[in-house]
Amino acid sequence: MSAAGRIDVLVLGLGPAGASAAAEAARRGCNVVALDRKREAGRPVQCAELVPAMLDVEGATVRQRIDAMATFVEDDPADLEPAFPGRMLDRAAFDAALVKRAEGLGVRCVFSKGVRKVRRDGGVELTDGTTLQARVLIGADGPRSKVGAAIDSVNTELVETRQVTVALGAPHAATDIFLSAAIPGGYGWLFPKGAVANLGAGVSPAHKGRLKAIVDRLHRQGIREGRLGREVHARTGGAIPVGGMLKPWGRLGETLALLAGDAAGLANPVTGAGIAAAVHSGRLAGEAAAHTAPDAFEEELQDVFGAALARALRRRRELLESVPDKAALRRAWIAYPEYWR
Repeated sequence: MSAAGRIDVLVLGLGPAGASAAAEAARRGCNVVALDRKREAGRPVQCAELVPAMLDVEGATVRQRIDAMATFVEDDPADLEPAFPGRMLDRAAFDAALVKRAEGLGVRCVFSKGVRKVRRDGGVELTDGTTLQARVLIGADGPRSKVGAAIDSVNTELVETRQVTVALGAPHAATDIFLSAAIPGGYGWLFPKGAVANLGAGVSPAHKGRLKAIVDRLHRQGIREGRLGREVHARTGGAIPVGGMLKPWGRLGETLALLAGDAAGLANPVTGAGIAAAVHSGRLAGEAAAHTAPDAFEEELQDVFGAALARALRRRRELLESVPDKAALRRAWIAYPEYWR
């Protein structure tokens, strides 16, 4: 590809972090190009699609409101947290809306464009042989970010996930969480989305080979209880960073490199939630790109996310180092007061 004129900001990745970063930089007067290897925004979906109610999303991108959280610890009856508001997204529509907004602000969004390498001089080599260079490079390219690797900010702690979409037998307005020693380093979930539900689990990478059996077991349980249909409508999965925030910027020659979203390690180490953090950190990255202000960017990320990520990381590591009995499982989950002490 050829970029018309000088590129002020080059964004890699057009998920929530990248689209938000591109839009904010363009809004502040930058010439922005954003690339994504996918053919279209948000597809294939690799997400459980739950966001907190505090994230400002309404309209066509929302599939269902969430009111509560039910947590199942081993074989105990559910512990219900009645006030746990959230939204289930149509993630593809959500991503597409963010990209449309960015394009409306003048961002050149290019799909089906892969990156072969991010060089130490800031050059970005594409799989079609093109090399692009920008004043600022924003890595919003996921947990295995090529931009992060170039500046030596690498997510080394990950959770591997598997998810299926199945029919839901009756309307359900709570997120169901399954905590068990049989789901090592993670948890299982059932997130309702209208007539269907996203059913999945995440585990430490050493146990990735057990994921299919874990999700199948949760599915069979839901079928026996009459809550879930047998047919699997979709399958997805992927990696989530769970090691906490990375150094979110560096220099590649004369190019300033910034990281946002999962590339910066901003997913919650306990819940894996990352959409809200991606949107907010993307906006901050776009602002920092416009003003070339990496120190202020890092400070703002620490102010917004630092304490919550540090607590979650501490709880995760405590669980991994303990005997995962019921008390330990509850202490490591956000629905219980022990987590917050």
